[in-house]
Parts: sequence; structure tokens; C-alpha cells
Amino acid sequence: MPKTFTRKKIFLVALAIFTAFVLLFVRLSYLMIARSDYYYQKAEALHERERSIKAKRGIIYDRNGVELAGNKPVCSVSVIHSQITDEEKVIENLCAILDLDKTEVTKKVTTQSMREKIKSNVEKETADKLRELNLDGVMIDEDYKRYYPYDTLASKVLGFTGADNQGIVGLEVAYESVLQGTPGSILTLTDANGVEIENAAEGRIEPIAGKNLYISMDANIQKYAQQAATKVLKSKQAKRVSVILMNPQNGEIYAMVNVPEYNLNEPYTLVDVQDLYVKDTNVENTDESMKTQQDSKVLTEQEKQDALNAMWRNFCINDTYEPGSTFKIVTATAALEEGVVSVNDTFVCPGFRIVEDRRIRCHKVGGHGTETFREGIMNSCNPVFMDVGARVGVDGMYKNYRKLGLFERTGVDLPGEASSIMHKKENVGAVELATMSFGQSFQITPLQLLRAAGTVVNGGTLVTPHFGMYVTDENGRKVKTFSYAEKKQAIRKETSDTMKELLEAVVAEGSGSKGQVEGYRVGGKTATSEKLPRGNAKYISSFLGFAPADNPQIIGIILIDEPVGIYYGGTIAAPVMSEMFSNILPYLGIEADYTASEGEDEEKEVFYEDTVE
Repeated sequence: MPKTFTRKKIFLVALAIFTAFVLLFVRLSYLMIARSDYYYQKAEALHERERSIKAKRGIIYDRNGVELAGNKPVCSVSVIHSQITDEEKVIENLCAILDLDKTEVTKKVTTQSMREKIKSNVEKETADKLRELNLDGVMIDEDYKRYYPYDTLASKVLGFTGADNQGIVGLEVAYESVLQGTPGSILTLTDANGVEIENAAEGRIEPIAGKNLYISMDANIQKYAQQAATKVLKSKQAKRVSVILMNPQNGEIYAMVNVPEYNLNEPYTLVDVQDLYVKDTNVENTDESMKTQQDSKVLTEQEKQDALNAMWRNFCINDTYEPGSTFKIVTATAALEEGVVSVNDTFVCPGFRIVEDRRIRCHKVGGHGTETFREGIMNSCNPVFMDVGARVGVDGMYKNYRKLGLFERTGVDLPGEASSIMHKKENVGAVELATMSFGQSFQITPLQLLRAAGTVVNGGTLVTPHFGMYVTDENGRKVKTFSYAEKKQAIRKETSDTMKELLEAVVAEGSGSKGQVEGYRVGGKTATSEKLPRGNAKYISSFLGFAPADNPQIIGIILIDEPVGIYYGGTIAAPVMSEMFSNILPYLGIEADYTASEGEDEEKEVFYEDTVE
């Protein structure tokens, strides 16, 4: 009896469990299948809305800690259609306060979406006016806008950011990975209609600020250079003036100027070049057509974009040109490296050379007569350099071009660097070799030339021109230091020493005499290169200088593009470099080599240029 009862009990328990399982299965099937739509709608009734919190962008500082690019608190205005209770009121106030087109605002306000952005970078004072109205469905979030304290200073180097604070051009885009932060977010629960649930806990992920970038530029030196360039731009009614100032020992760039510069805080506003020119009796050309580079007609969208792209271009690295006589530095270096010339070798200049079927003239029509190699450099004599180029030969010239980095980009940390445009070696004949020897029939960038010249005068080290120095976090701790490639003994030190002496003579006694700086030993080379096509009477006047001549701590180049009136490099470009150096050398703490009275005691024969070099 007990045994039977036990089996029956076990059976009943098993039956109960089975029955419960069947009932549960049926219930779950009912909920998952028959009632699936109902519960899906209930689940959809709760939403989690994510609102982005923009991160602060890293600050760009000059080498002395001067802020060049920072952040300004602004606001971002958006609307949530489901929360708007009075569309007309919202549209009317958004248009009036934010100065927006009604059609565009109406489209966004009436769009049934989770969120529509109305305007970014709204000034805080303006956003506060909207806050006071407490409009349903209008969201105002704190934001950051890129701000440039000096407006136009180094605009084509620093670059600017877009509406979402991403880098567009210049250092802003080159160091995007350093400067950009990580956005945060606010997570808010809403019901099916998109209305935020009161008293519901918000989730918040804090943004992470971008890191700060310290660059080699010196704000004061940049100002000196920019003021000097603007002055000559106005007086010579030039198309543009470009300047680079660099430490030839390590490639740190102190300044890079391309005037006219544009306002970094208004980067989409075209510069009216006409406003830059002085209007007085001293202006050499009063032709109104020369006083503006902008057509008075209304620009199409494509024309405006093309004009903006041109305005943003950095001529120092984005464009190439024929360097003219400043390139004689390279030819002379190649000749010394190859051992085919000595300082006292003599040449004869009758005012021209016949090369195959070409008559190539010297800038001095009557010629320089008999002159040494040293005097040939001082006189910037084309026939001397054609003879020297022929001695070096195509193989020797190209070998030294390569040693001085002229077949490669400099590696500067800016976007869009152009490459040199050179003849293929097998296509270089006697005429091409002759013209290349004095800087024609090929093109390089100004920075490529400055890098090569820096190698010539720094003892022979090929450096990498650069801006980036190091990176700090938000608390000022240094987290990264940049290093750059350099090639030791690209040329012999003996060659460098000789070239420094020769180039000092160019300034002390030769065609670069207007580049002298009282109290300092300066070396350099002038150029006046005719732009293509030949015969259009358009020139680039330039001067490349360095100081102190025996141990260069700064090297610079200035290019005046299409000056009006007198256009000789030694006459109009060299004095600008002299003016800059006279301010910059004492500022850098470089002591003078001699006093003014000592300089007056020296007897110097000066060779002046009298026509195109």
C-alpha cells in the first residue's frame, strides 16, 4: 500500500510540472506571437535621445606660449518637432533673433524628426535672448567656436576650422588628430511622442578636450615680417608678397607670410585687394586696373569657391616658381663640391654667351669683362654661371640637386606641399644646362630653395623645415615632442664655409648691398626672375639672406610677385629683408658683430645691379 501511494504521488507531481510547463509555453507563445505588436508598440513608447556635447579643441601656441588659436564659448540652437507647441511663435523668434531666412527655418521646424539643428556658433548673448523666451521645443546647448586672437596673423599657416570644429586647411588640419577632442553626450528618456520624461535620470558622458600644440612660430617675428611684407605690397602694388624666416640649424620656422592674408575669424569673406593699396602721389602706378584683383561682377558659386581657394593658398609651399639668380647659390655649391672651380678662377663676360643656337645675355648689356668667380657671384653674372654649369655637367648638377633635397618635398608639416618641376636628366641639353645654372627653365617652391640654401650655410646638414614642436594635455603636461629627419654632411663643411664667405661678399660689396644690417655680418643673394610667358613684363623680385654670416641663426627669403615700377630684387626686396633683420636679430638676442663707427671705417667697393639679373 505505501509503495503504490508513493508512485501515485510521483506521477501527480510530474503531471503538475508538465502541465505548468505547457501553460507557461502557451502563455509565452501568446505574448510573443499573438500580442507581439502590442508589446512592440509599448517598447517603442520609450526612447533614449542622445545629445552631443562638443569637446574643446586644443589650443595652438607660439614658441613662447602666446595663444594663436583658441576657443570661444558659443551656443548651438536646435528644435525638437514633437515638443513644439506653437510653431509660428518658434519660427518668428528664431528668424528675428538669429537673423535667418524664414523659408529655411520653417522647413526645419516643421520637419518631423528627432532633432533639427537650426544654427551653430551662436554668440552667448544672442542665445540668452532665446532662453528668456522659454520656447517649447527649442534646445540651446553650450558649444565652442574656434577663435583667432590676431585675426589675419599667419592665416595661411594656421588655417581654420569648419562648423563642427574640424580642421579645414593649414596646421588646423595637419594636426587634426592632436587638436580634436572626443565629444561627450547627454542621454535623455522620452515617450513615444518624443517628449522628455520628467524626473527621469539623465546619462552623461563628459567630453575630452583636445591636446594643445606648441609651434616654432614666434608671434612677434611673424608680426614684424607681416608688417614689412604688407608695406612693400602696398608701395609696389604687387600681386602678393611672401616671406619665410627659419632657423637653418634645425629647420624651425619662425615666420611664414603670404600677404594679402585673410581674417581667420571670417575665412569665407573674400579679401578686397583694392583696400590694401595706398592712394597717394607716391604710388608708382595709378592705373585703377592694377589696384584690384577682384572683378566687380557678381561671382557665381563656383567662381567664389575658386576665389576662396586662391585666397587660402600658401604660395611658400603650394606653388612653384622659377627662382632666378638666388639659385646661383646651388650652382656655385655644386661647382665647389665637384671641384671644378676655385674662388679665384677667372672668366670673361662680354655681356652674353652663345649656347648652340641661342644667344643668352647677361643682365649687364656691355658685360662685366674679366672677373673672378668671387666677382661673378657678387655681380650675379649669368655668363660666369653658364660656364660654371657647363664645367659641373648634367650628372654633377643633378647629383647635387639631389643632395640638397630639390627632387623631394621638404616634408614641412603643412598640407598641400608641391613638388619641384625638373627636366628629365636625359632631356637636358647644353641650352637647358645653361639656363638652369642661373635659375631658369625649372620650378621649385620657395621653401625648397630656402631649405637648400640653409644646408649650404649651416655646415652641410639637410634639415626638415617644420612648425610642430611639442604637445601638452589640458593640464599643461608635455605628452609628445616631435622629431624630424636630418641628413648630416649632405655637402662638405669646407664647401659651406666658402659659400658663406662668398655670399657675405654679395651683401657687403655686391648686388645685395641693400640687404646690409648695421652692426651685423649678413650674407645673401638677389634675384629678378621674369615670369612665364617671357616678354609679359611680369617679374618676381626676391632676396635670400642669412645672419650672422659666419654662424647663421636665421635665414629668410622674400618674394615680391609682380611689383609695379622698379622690380630689381636687389633694389626692392633686399631692403625689406634688411628692415626685418634689423628688428629680429636683436630680438633673438644675437649680438652685433661691429659698431656703426667700425663699419664706416671699412672701404668697400659696391657693385650695383643695373638691369634684370
